[in-house]
Amino acid sequence: MTKKQEYTGDYPEKRLYLPGPTEVREDVIEAMAEPMFGHRMDRMTDLYTTIVEDTKEFLGTDQNVIVLTASGTEFWEATTLNLVEDRMLVPTSGAFSERQANVAERLGKDVDRIEYDWGQAVKPEDIRDALESGADYDAVGMVMNETSTGVRNPVEEIGDLLGDYPDTYFVVDAISCLGGDQIDIEANNIDCIFTSTQKAFAMPPGLAVCTVSDDAYEREAEKGDSSWYGGFRRTLDYYDRKGQTHSTPAIPIMLAYRKQMKHMLEEGHEARDQRHREMAEYTREWAREHFGLFPEAGYESQTVTCVENTRDIDVAATVEAVSEEYDFEFSSGYGDISEESFRIGHMGEHTVESIRELTDAIEDVAGL
Repeated sequence: MTKKQEYTGDYPEKRLYLPGPTEVREDVIEAMAEPMFGHRMDRMTDLYTTIVEDTKEFLGTDQNVIVLTASGTEFWEATTLNLVEDRMLVPTSGAFSERQANVAERLGKDVDRIEYDWGQAVKPEDIRDALESGADYDAVGMVMNETSTGVRNPVEEIGDLLGDYPDTYFVVDAISCLGGDQIDIEANNIDCIFTSTQKAFAMPPGLAVCTVSDDAYEREAEKGDSSWYGGFRRTLDYYDRKGQTHSTPAIPIMLAYRKQMKHMLEEGHEARDQRHREMAEYTREWAREHFGLFPEAGYESQTVTCVENTRDIDVAATVEAVSEEYDFEFSSGYGDISEESFRIGHMGEHTVESIRELTDAIEDVAGL
């Protein structure tokens, strides 16, 4: 049984290179310290409408945007409940895509998996074959960026083929990449794409963000039953009437969101995408020189590099030593591949220069 371990506040400050949470600007942290106000005050309307409309502008979408106090996991549940009557297609290629399928099953849906080995990417032709098999799928759900393996799946190609299946909704988990890997939501026939604030948005944890197409909104209305907390009608109709959330939100984190989204708009989505692309290219080049890459060639993530441990170093010991000696936190591999790989998060406000500081530290500790 877990015992209490008293939180003292006396801890060394660590720079985060995790697949999330990631580094947060000081002024964004400070924004959370404003005096508290009521969630039904006009001030809340100003705050919430600002973050919603700024998010639409940053993402370059005309879709509705929902920002809720929750983990991104909320939208695994909500999109499934809102869109899926009976059956869903979920390609699985890592821990989080498998979890998306498990969530749908726990909600009583029939889930057809297309299973790939960890490190492999989803193939559009397999999705097409499943859709052409005669099965009637309410939705295809997939992970854009598989955090456990560092695989970036070809969402654009899959979205293109789903244009031929207008009655099958396309739901994309972009939790570990949205904001650091640009995608055209409408052009790729995405009905819902969602993320969490603590990843490439570089905000504190605690908020989940989801876009909703008009077709997805209408689907929920026709279906009748849906998620209570994350229902499209409940959240979006309340926003249209009041400009607020239907339930009490985490106001301090929304204040941080407002501050950081202004920074993101100032940088611009294309420039932010390019910065993440440069960090990914540097990290992959470093990994190839010293180790190997776990993901399938050509499908590497733009925000998380999963490095294959070809040197058979002690990954856990290396992670701990880098933390102790440099106050840098990166991550061992996920689950069963914890010693076969390690992961470097290059997302949010990091730069090539800050990533190089981490890789230099790993080289020193590992004796490379």
